[in-house]
Amino acid sequence: MIRPTVMTTRVSNQAGTGSSNTGKILIAVAMALAIGAFFYLDFGRFLSLAALKEHRDSLLAFTEANFTAAVGIFIITYVIVAGLSLPGAVILTLAGGFLFGAVFATLCVNIGATTGATLAFLAARYLLRDTVEQKFGKWLGPFQEGFAKNAFSYLLTLRLIPLFPFFVVNLVSGLTRVNVGTYIAATAIGIIPGSFVYAYAGRQLGTINSLKEIASPNVIGAFVLLGLLALVPVVYKKFATKPR
Repeated sequence: MIRPTVMTTRVSNQAGTGSSNTGKILIAVAMALAIGAFFYLDFGRFLSLAALKEHRDSLLAFTEANFTAAVGIFIITYVIVAGLSLPGAVILTLAGGFLFGAVFATLCVNIGATTGATLAFLAARYLLRDTVEQKFGKWLGPFQEGFAKNAFSYLLTLRLIPLFPFFVVNLVSGLTRVNVGTYIAATAIGIIPGSFVYAYAGRQLGTINSLKEIASPNVIGAFVLLGLLALVPVVYKKFATKPR
């Protein structure tokens, strides 16, 4: 009676593993095809500062005539760009500020970027985390534990400081054991300052000749200070828990 049960369990486990691997392969192929199509068809040419300034009048006319549709298209586009880690998020934020105003654009960017970042986070976790933990679990163990204890503060710092690429934080976070809710909350809060700065700059689109004009040393310095402030609870916790 025991042997058939054991054999059945092994077969079901193998079937589950096979279906899981098939799912991972399909998702990976779909993402690769989408990213490949983006670069092969050169969609990136539409997500440039020059293209935005060239088509600003037609974009503004379309938005005024179809405001709800424009908002929906903007958010969906942002989800795709962030979810597939494609270049162009900064240009989209500028476009949002130009078309919708700084405050409303910040809200739309937050919805699109947070949703896309969460999809990238979940994809990295589903596709890569098990493999990474199997190969490097011994070395990553302490890091995983430390990151999980202070995940919100760490993620908030990474989001506030623009020195860390948005898509890198998405993918690396997926390899950790951080809770999905914590990841979403830290992302949604952490990207607000940067989103507002670029959306506000989008209102003066005609005077911008380079993205470097927006990301000035003073602006980056302010973001760094905000990021360091987010680490204050972690530092306090470490000193408070030390034995006297």
